Amino acid sequence: MNAARGTRRRVGALLAGLSVGVVAACGLHPATAYTPESAPGSIEGIEGLPEDASITVTGKNFTEQLILGKMAVIVAQAAGFTVTDLTNVPGSVPVRELMLSGEADITFEYTGTAWLTYLGQAEGIPDQQEQWQAVRDADAANGLTWLPPAPLNNTYAFAVRSEAVEELDGVSTLSELAALPVEDRTFCVEAEFNSRADGLGPMLETYDIPRGDPQGVPNENIMIFDTGAVYTATDAGTCNFGEVFTTDGRIESLDLVVLEDDLGYFPAYNVAPVINTETLEEYPALEEIYSTLAAELTDERLQQLNLRVDEGGELPADVAFDFLLELGMVTEP
Repeated sequence: MNAARGTRRRVGALLAGLSVGVVAACGLHPATAYTPESAPGSIEGIEGLPEDASITVTGKNFTEQLILGKMAVIVAQAAGFTVTDLTNVPGSVPVRELMLSGEADITFEYTGTAWLTYLGQAEGIPDQQEQWQAVRDADAANGLTWLPPAPLNNTYAFAVRSEAVEELDGVSTLSELAALPVEDRTFCVEAEFNSRADGLGPMLETYDIPRGDPQGVPNENIMIFDTGAVYTATDAGTCNFGEVFTTDGRIESLDLVVLEDDLGYFPAYNVAPVINTETLEEYPALEEIYSTLAAELTDERLQQLNLRVDEGGELPADVAFDFLLELGMVTEP
């Protein structure tokens, strides 16, 4: 680590500990006031951009979203905007409300989440391109423009600690859960997945393992944890099967085994930049900026970046900046 970067990290850590700004418009707290200073790289200042041009970036409060949110902030700043950082919002629905109300201009959203949770569709579309097109077309009427999706498909999955696979009859697919004894069907999930339309209950129903049934998955077999704690609880054997995100680096670092979704329950969850349509009409250069960034986002890259935060203890803002720096999109000031 060079001296400049080391200084940046120390300053970032200090600011992260001391600064939690309040966004008066809706009373929400951004992730932190700290974003590393950057200079234009391949993303250059937009020609003719008014000096007072400003946009608001929002995002959710789990690791991947914090990283993506900071990327969105940094590239907008490099393009010349004054940016209001409204990331670290607790939950999907509040982020959606900020976008629909026009209080936020840009976010990175998942196609499956929009289709099932926001647009109220009963079933997801397994084909990634078709799922994105369906969401794009539906959300146009809501004043939101979906730019082309990233390769990243952060869908849900269930994982088991590797050393327990043999004890659980070599389980490798979700269908095989039905053959296990009831006492072995124990699940660790986060609160949102526990209740969402594409979450635990419908998944168990799809695999003919009724929730709340003494012969299926009794309620006492389901344990609720914060997102990060699901991984450690699964690894520790608190439960046999933990809800995971497929781009989470802890799957590999904790030696968890992902079960095959052999009935194709989980829909595509490609991430894509979503921009308020009026904002995009005012600043059309945003399309190229965010489409270029999205094209660089893959499952493998986000696994590595997420792990730097979740296990390496780095700040999402620094991880985001390093990624953009390596791509040449921004430079050190």
